[in-house]
Amino acid sequence: MSETFSLRLSRLDACAVSDALDQLGLPSSVTGLRALSVRQRISGQVTTVRLAAGKPLAEASPRHLCTTAIDTSDAGAVIVVEQKTGLECAGWGGILSNAARGRGISGVIVEGLARDVDEAADINFPVYGRGSTARTARGRIHEAETGGPISVGDLTVNQGDWVLADSSGAAFIPAASIGAVLDAAENIAAKEAAMTKAVLGGQPVSAVMGASYEHLLEKKPGQ
Repeated sequence: MSETFSLRLSRLDACAVSDALDQLGLPSSVTGLRALSVRQRISGQVTTVRLAAGKPLAEASPRHLCTTAIDTSDAGAVIVVEQKTGLECAGWGGILSNAARGRGISGVIVEGLARDVDEAADINFPVYGRGSTARTARGRIHEAETGGPISVGDLTVNQGDWVLADSSGAAFIPAASIGAVLDAAENIAAKEAAMTKAVLGGQPVSAVMGASYEHLLEKKPGQ
């Protein structure tokens, strides 16, 4: 079933999914997460990583941040990293991008900064984030948890949720709502495609984008 969800999600864009979330009364998309390396839409099931300030506990086994997420993610997954420590340093880097690409991971989204974005671009690996930096994570931040809840924008994102990110934003879908959101998004996308076709066919845009467009996201009785 997850393969079907993955394929359906990959055929949509963030705007259609965001509209579907609005229609269903779910938290909408996150603004400001932009493509840093390559302009490429990414989608898939989420592997979460939460970073924290400072060095890891002395007794903790030495393991660089996000490596557990890469090693345990299935092909097609999207790694989502919370780097809200307030420290200016990267929550993702070049060796990680190479390793993730080798595992078939769709891309990474950093709620924070990433580095080695040129290297990621060279290997055509999508990295999304708030911005870029050359500052290393070493000695500044460490991985607090993989697979737990994280904060992205004003949303709580959980392991196994779904996400679609493109140049317009990132839309996160709770795992329990994926079927309903896909149904709604596909319906919205089909209606908007028909409107675009009508405009290209010569109909006045003021008529095409009239009441039917303005009320597109309203639920009808019984829905």
